[in-house]
Amino acid sequence: MTVKNRFARLLAAKLLWRIALAVSIAAIIYLATTSQNFPAAASFSDKFNHLIAFMELTILARLSWPHVRMLTSAGLLLGFGLLIELLQAPLPYREFSVLDLLADGIGIALGLAISPWLQALARQSPASHSVD
Repeated sequence: MTVKNRFARLLAAKLLWRIALAVSIAAIIYLATTSQNFPAAASFSDKFNHLIAFMELTILARLSWPHVRMLTSAGLLLGFGLLIELLQAPLPYREFSVLDLLADGIGIALGLAISPWLQALARQSPASHSVD
């Protein structure tokens, strides 16, 4: 089996991506609502963190459910971003930020731009023809 075939088979493993998506969502909710600082999780910009997190969520969601329309995925993920901001609003150590939502949206757009390439590669795997 070639490296490309192994990579395609990995990309077609929907259960793996669904578990990764659930773990990512749980971690993001925790990080977004905790009062603890995690310097290792921080980058040079909070907005960059949002962009990367939502790009990752988008790619995981598209690999998990490739037959769901892109706009549906985008809407659900943007709704998740809004939910995070609404959860943060009443917290004394957090705040609601429209700029965070904008960064989330940019991350979603980037994830949507990347995911068709990954999905096309996943369709090349024999495992992609299995039932969900």
